[in-house]
Amino acid sequence: RTHAELDLTNQAAVNEFFQQEKPTQVYMAAAKVGGIHANNTYPADFIYQNLMVQANVIEAAFQHGVQKLLFLGSSCIYPRLAPQPMPEDALLTGLLEPTNEPYAIAKIAGIKLCESYNRQYGASHGIDYRSVMPTNLYGPGDNYHPQNSHVIPALLRRFHEAKVAGAPSVAIWGSGAPKREFLYVDDMAAASVFVMNLPKAVYDQHTSPMLSHINVGYGTDITIAELAHAVSDTVGYPGHITFDATQPDGAPRKLMDSTRLNALGWQAKVKLEQGLALAYQDFLKSETIAVRAPLSRGNDAPMSLSLWESRPRAD
Repeated sequence: RTHAELDLTNQAAVNEFFQQEKPTQVYMAAAKVGGIHANNTYPADFIYQNLMVQANVIEAAFQHGVQKLLFLGSSCIYPRLAPQPMPEDALLTGLLEPTNEPYAIAKIAGIKLCESYNRQYGASHGIDYRSVMPTNLYGPGDNYHPQNSHVIPALLRRFHEAKVAGAPSVAIWGSGAPKREFLYVDDMAAASVFVMNLPKAVYDQHTSPMLSHINVGYGTDITIAELAHAVSDTVGYPGHITFDATQPDGAPRKLMDSTRLNALGWQAKVKLEQGLALAYQDFLKSETIAVRAPLSRGNDAPMSLSLWESRPRAD
């Protein structure tokens, strides 16, 4: 369901959905998400909405007899200065990155919700709620909002608009020095199904009741400056790239340690260059929809859509 069809912060609506649909498995990917600007601007929204969404869905799943649930967290759950690559046992060992602390705390709460339900009801009700921690994701279906999107969709839009306008240069927030890891969305979907389908004995062997999440990463990272040049090449932007060091960088590095998942037999497949090309094709398609597709509002005249109005909300 999209946000317009089902508001997951509404407990009654969530319960009604579970009552009607009677799912046997739940992949909990819904979240209120965004980049540094959005996290800094809407901290109350990020912690409140994510806490409510998670609590409502996980409790409703339990109440309606769902025994298998997979919760998707985020790499920001780890401390700002966590060891690199970041292992699962780095959780709750240090201070979080301030720019996205509210979101990170909500995601940590989601992990602990799953673990707590397992500990209290696993034996008596046979529930098996698991958690995976994705690194930075990108690809088709992303949110390309000019202010509230993540770094890759934001850069795709920025360089595309600069190319169309013939702008001589593009300014990027921050110094360009922080390093980030990126995983194509189809790889994340495949990893989610892989982890969900692991036999319980195997999953339990590689986790513990109070440290049960599994990292999902690509395996290598690049600097934001390198990413900006890669996106520029993908778009075909011929101008210069500058970096505004007066703007926040965020955490210096966030490389996931995916040793546990790799040992279980899963590995990412889509390389960044290939993924960026597919993401840019999706952006161009969404631009066409935004420009050409009217939105009918009952008996009102059709209204043209801007891009951010035509995309589904992140939550």
